[in-house]
Amino acid sequence: MNLREVSIHQESWPLRGVFRISRGAYTEIPLVMVEIREGMAVGRGECRPYPRYGESAQGVASGIKALVPALEAGMEREELNAMLAPGAVRNAIDCALWDLASKRSGLPAWQLAGLLPPQPLSTAYTLSVDTPANLAQAARIEASRPLLKLKLDGAGDLDRVAAVRANAPDARLIVDANEAWTSADYQSLAPELARIGVEMLEQPFPSDCDHWLAALDRPLPVCADESCHAAASLKGLAGLYDVVNIKLDKAGGLTEALRMKALAEGCGFKIMVGCMVATSLSMAPAFLLAQGAAYVDIDGPLLLQDDRQHGLSYAGSQVFPPSAELWG
Repeated sequence: MNLREVSIHQESWPLRGVFRISRGAYTEIPLVMVEIREGMAVGRGECRPYPRYGESAQGVASGIKALVPALEAGMEREELNAMLAPGAVRNAIDCALWDLASKRSGLPAWQLAGLLPPQPLSTAYTLSVDTPANLAQAARIEASRPLLKLKLDGAGDLDRVAAVRANAPDARLIVDANEAWTSADYQSLAPELARIGVEMLEQPFPSDCDHWLAALDRPLPVCADESCHAAASLKGLAGLYDVVNIKLDKAGGLTEALRMKALAEGCGFKIMVGCMVATSLSMAPAFLLAQGAAYVDIDGPLLLQDDRQHGLSYAGSQVFPPSAELWG
């Protein structure tokens, strides 16, 4: 076996504007990238440390650093997934190991994973929390996109959705409350959202209030995001949610996410493949996962000022398979 070298990079990527969700507003995104070099082959993986899950860039970088001796000694995905919990640390390493295996073998990651050749996908485009007037303007600009995703935060949400619907009448529309609603919010808003053509509601309640859904009518499908991490979380979501949002940073990498997708489909859930705001290096493995998903939300690079070299190619909302130079 060739000796390995591991390098860790903490980065900050500016956004095109202010990105607001119910938990706060952001103008730049912290990312951590890991490179694993073995001979002439270099595998790369990226993660977005997420404070909602107790993560920070420094903490994630330290977590990766602690595994450098094992990685340099030859650790592979199976050992990694057996010893490390889901989360951003495992995601960055797992995806780097997939990329390294692809570079070593000369085979694309989709083939190593036993998947069909990936086809172009249509991604949602996200509009962050804003005033109805600003959202009306944004919706007019993005009205030609086939699927818009609108972030909500409680007060004024119906006016926000109505403004988007009125100015992008032909776009499909999904909404994401990021845990901001109460049960009363849901009971007043969900029927109205269904009436004006919203086709899916993502994570209305805090994750420890999932049980509220058991006693509520379901005027439109509901998707679990913050309540849905790795495969072990699926059992507790059955009968409460219709859709699960699989994100690599939550699942802890492509290895677990592929297993989770298969299990979720077997349990009757529809699949959404989402992302944290990040570069194309994060989107590339998610692109493989998103093949055949009911909802695809991998628009992260479209929200950044810049992207990585050899980034994914986007034509409007259509996104094309990654090049080998980027990942996999």
